[in-house]
Amino acid sequence: MTTIELAHFRIHEGAEARLVAERPAMVAALRRSFPGCLAAYLTKQDDGGWLDVVFWRSRAEAEEAARTVDSVPECASWFRHIAESGGLRHVEVVAGWTAEVSPASDRHA
Repeated sequence: MTTIELAHFRIHEGAEARLVAERPAMVAALRRSFPGCLAAYLTKQDDGGWLDVVFWRSRAEAEEAARTVDSVPECASWFRHIAESGGLRHVEVVAGWTAEVSPASDRHA
């Protein structure tokens, strides 16, 4: 069953540009190391905190990655920008819907 990982955190002062710039390399390394990683979205919350949303093929793969992710150098390097963790949660998707976007509906008027 698809699992979503939710990681809340705050970053060090002045680290936002590096956090975002280093994200593609970190996610590429994450996907190479953990094939169960399906998608990842980095979000900035209204209060200045961050929420990393990662989709996993299964809860077991998400939990294994959480246990061993620090062994991936690009991930460990990216984590240095985190000043304070607000916790990590795994939730299972029990129902879902994905929009199908047609090329015509994707255009701006």
